[in-house]
Amino acid sequence: MFENIIRNITRFITITPQEEKAFTDLLVCERYPKKTVLLREGEICQFEGYIHKGCVRMYCLDDNGTEVTLLFAIEDWWISDIASFQDQKPSKVYIETLEDSEIYMLNPTTKEKLLNEIPKFERVFRMLVQRNLTTLQSRLVDTISKSASDRYLEFIKVYPSIPQRVAQYYIASYLGVSKEFVSTIRKRLASKEK
Repeated sequence: MFENIIRNITRFITITPQEEKAFTDLLVCERYPKKTVLLREGEICQFEGYIHKGCVRMYCLDDNGTEVTLLFAIEDWWISDIASFQDQKPSKVYIETLEDSEIYMLNPTTKEKLLNEIPKFERVFRMLVQRNLTTLQSRLVDTISKSASDRYLEFIKVYPSIPQRVAQYYIASYLGVSKEFVSTIRKRLASKEK
């Protein structure tokens, strides 16, 4: 049941069978149907979650109330509003499942217990934050310096399974383009593959 999350963790640290059990005993497995909002703007994020199955997105609303997708998270990724979770301050984002999802959750209390009992887990969460920061920085640079077509190509390199799993308007929202543009570029790429 926990093989995938243990593999995810042990990329960063080595753990004993006792530490593995202590870690997995703190996890709560939650199952959510598609279109479940896990976090709303203004709420305080009470979870850091490892996605065992499913697809989740984080988004915010612009000044016109339009949804802007900030990121997608799929199997073997972690999802949280790190700033809200860490500082226990109201979130500025929404987190929603796009597929039926199974997520292993830690709350602030269980995470603190984990870090107190097994301090080397600090490295795991530091590495996850660094990976998240690297991804966001890369996305920001791409948004500023690349054409929409190149951003789409980069997107499918980072998220190869997403175009088959989510609606085009979510991808368009992530890229800052129209869904018609996404449809056109997908057709163009498909014709090149023939």
